Amino acid sequence: MMKKANLRAAETDGAWIEINLNNLKHNVKTLKSAMPQGCDLMAVVKANAYGHGALQISECINRMGVKAFAVASIDEGIELRRHGITGEILILGFTSPAQTRELHKYKLTQTLIDYDYAAALNGQGYNIKAHVKIDTGMHRLGFESTDTEAIAKAFALRHIEISGIYTHLCVSDSLAAQDIDFTHTQIRRFYSSLDGLKERGIKIPKTHIQSSYGFLNYPELNCDYIRAGVALYGILSSPMNATKLRLDLRPVLSLKSKIILIRQVKCGESVGYGRSFITEKNSRIAIISIGFADGFPRNLSCNNSAVLIGGQRAPVVGKICMDYLAVDITDIDNVCAGDIATLIGKDGNDELCAAAVAENANSITSELLSRMGGRLKIAAKN
Repeated sequence: MMKKANLRAAETDGAWIEINLNNLKHNVKTLKSAMPQGCDLMAVVKANAYGHGALQISECINRMGVKAFAVASIDEGIELRRHGITGEILILGFTSPAQTRELHKYKLTQTLIDYDYAAALNGQGYNIKAHVKIDTGMHRLGFESTDTEAIAKAFALRHIEISGIYTHLCVSDSLAAQDIDFTHTQIRRFYSSLDGLKERGIKIPKTHIQSSYGFLNYPELNCDYIRAGVALYGILSSPMNATKLRLDLRPVLSLKSKIILIRQVKCGESVGYGRSFITEKNSRIAIISIGFADGFPRNLSCNNSAVLIGGQRAPVVGKICMDYLAVDITDIDNVCAGDIATLIGKDGNDELCAAAVAENANSITSELLSRMGGRLKIAAKN
């Protein structure tokens, strides 16, 4: 987990992440107000809350009344429990049966990915809670949607209390006709599985189908939980994504650093590794204390990205290094060492949104933000 820091301390360390808690609270309220009556928000805080800081995010929204969280691993769940997070914590990924005792001790809820796995957990002799995952077409984790016999057997296991059942939609972010058709196929398969369980006398526990895009594109579905990840943090996976439900969601994260040195570079001189940038005129180059070891991708080098300084865009020039990058400030006046450079977020009237930065890096926001390095401190502000 990233270290918690106040804003003043973070600003002295070269590069940091700022978390806008007011925007986070706004997003929670906005999502809840758009959900069907009786549906609860399940906050997805895996991968250090997509780089936002799992503890800070979880503590804030736990105080707001959010009582359901989703993580990727048992270690992430234990970390939340040890810091006082209450409510259900669902582990979306695999946990070794050898760690069943920890699932019991920390009151974590484990995803069941098939019957053999469920039986192995049950065989450890510790009472645990679990959600059944059903594979409706993604073919990653989960019981086959047609194998209601195996799912029913899992419900009968002595030491496992199944409190939820869910699936994952693999193309719900797309509004292409063929993807909409496939998503509806997945939804039908899920409810067909539930019908098969009902016929076997199984009482259906809490259900959830929608992650962020599942909710934004299929808001008509009525389940017990919505698993909100990117939507909670006020971002889309790509700037090209359109959604049926358009909510006023606000970005929570900004990425900032400082100019540590300004160089006067003569026309015809090079900057950085590989001499990939040659000045075409006498130039002023600012060196900024952040690099790919902090999670800012190297393929954003060579005019493929920019930073904001004083509300103006300065292109990244040369190749991004492990610890530093260079920007051209020749056409920006009054820039000094110590000034703040914004790599993601707003400065003045301009904004570099995470989705656009990720697009320039040939990626999506989830990958970009979750790879932000452990060297970055997180500064929460209201």
